[in-house]
Amino acid sequence: MEDRMPVEPPHPAEDVLEHVGYRLKRAHAALRGAMDKALREHGLTVPQYACLEVLAARPGMSNADLARATFVTRQSMNVVMRGLEDAGLIDRPGTVETGRARPADLTAEGRRLLHAAQESVYAIEARMTRAVPGQRLAALLEDFDRIAQALDG
Repeated sequence: MEDRMPVEPPHPAEDVLEHVGYRLKRAHAALRGAMDKALREHGLTVPQYACLEVLAARPGMSNADLARATFVTRQSMNVVMRGLEDAGLIDRPGTVETGRARPADLTAEGRRLLHAAQESVYAIEARMTRAVPGQRLAALLEDFDRIAQALDG
């Protein structure tokens, strides 16, 4: 077997726990855990909440568009949509005149539940953003956008 030289990390780090990707994943896991706990009290999952948030901002989106906007697969979004529809939180037409996409809209109950859940989720976001000095928040958000663009391309 051939001996290989160790690969150097792209920035100084004592071990994997100091890598940018690890720290980003740790922050994501903390956010997801806090949201899971808060949304459980409203009978929602994170993907269901995300779907309601997006539909409130952009009514009439299709399953595929919602999947892209909420970072889940189309198959997962099918399950999310069925659950939301069965709970009376969204409406979709039984059929459409052209194509297969059935646009979804929030029901009055969906809007009520979303509003209640937003209070919990926005409190989590406030806790999270208070941890970043105010003068650095805009730069952090720009950095997140640059990271996403670097990895999307």
